[in-house]
Amino acid sequence: MKTILFCNLPYAFSILKPLADELESRGYEYLWYVDSSLNKNFPYKDMPKTTSVKELERFQSDAIFVCGNDVPYWLRGVKVQIFHGLAGEKKGHFRIRDYFDLYLTQGKYFTDRFKMLAQKYKNFEVIETGWCKLDKLYTISEETKAKKIELLEKYNAKKMVLYAPTFSPSLTSAVALEKVIEKLANQEDILLIIKFHDKMSQELKELYENMNSVLIIESDDITESLQMADLMISDSSSVVYEFTLLDKPVITLNSISENIDWCNVHSADEVYSSVIEVLNGHDAYAKNRKNTITLYHPYSDGKSAKRMIDATEKYIQEHGVPTKRKISLLRKWKMQKYKGRT
Repeated sequence: MKTILFCNLPYAFSILKPLADELESRGYEYLWYVDSSLNKNFPYKDMPKTTSVKELERFQSDAIFVCGNDVPYWLRGVKVQIFHGLAGEKKGHFRIRDYFDLYLTQGKYFTDRFKMLAQKYKNFEVIETGWCKLDKLYTISEETKAKKIELLEKYNAKKMVLYAPTFSPSLTSAVALEKVIEKLANQEDILLIIKFHDKMSQELKELYENMNSVLIIESDDITESLQMADLMISDSSSVVYEFTLLDKPVITLNSISENIDWCNVHSADEVYSSVIEVLNGHDAYAKNRKNTITLYHPYSDGKSAKRMIDATEKYIQEHGVPTKRKISLLRKWKMQKYKGRT
């Protein structure tokens, strides 16, 4: 199976990497497409890559894995939507854009909704596989364990708290929690680490970059930070779900999630007091997290990438490789941004 890993968003690197590894292990031919604006940040230098849509056309793929919302409709291959997060409540998550033949879902919450939409639109299929990005989430390397110990010792701390706000101006907690984060960072025994969303405005970043007592994580991949942290502070960021899947406590400010099984508060002062309470051993939401895990991503075996490729191969066996899709003129017009890219 010849495969394209379609990458036009910076966080797509870590999402698609487990698929690349699985394709390599099977000896399959594959090619990363990396948007030219992201090329300098592409981290996997030994893997086959192109920034040329024309080269994708010549490649004649059987399948194209996409974690964004669109893909050039004229490229050969089953268009496979694999998603870029677990926040189904965010605007557009369940919007059907007609580019995709196959949706590979993470858990029952997503599978049920997309299967209902599949019955309505009748132009795509849905298979639940789990999400490949999370394959490595469940296995903490010895290197990561050692890094956590080293950081706690360096900063004379006992607990690591991760602050991971979303970027959306209407949803982010970055302004409201500036003073709270600084106050927590100055607490004895707490190492406060911050991972900004790739699209966070520079203005908001600067509120925190000038603090003396925080550690800002520059890596595009948040996985290691999730593994190291003992508690997360956030808002409506989709990484809340990823952290919850590790069965660790989360505190959010004004989350808009449809299924809140963690501590969600509505004032900055409540965030501070809730963090202190949890760190003192009062984790009131431990049982509730099990519900989120069951609904959103019950797969902890690290084999979702394998299931995703198996599901795509099965689709091709049953339906063949589609030669075309019915796309509206508006969608075609939006795809003109890829036309002429060499």
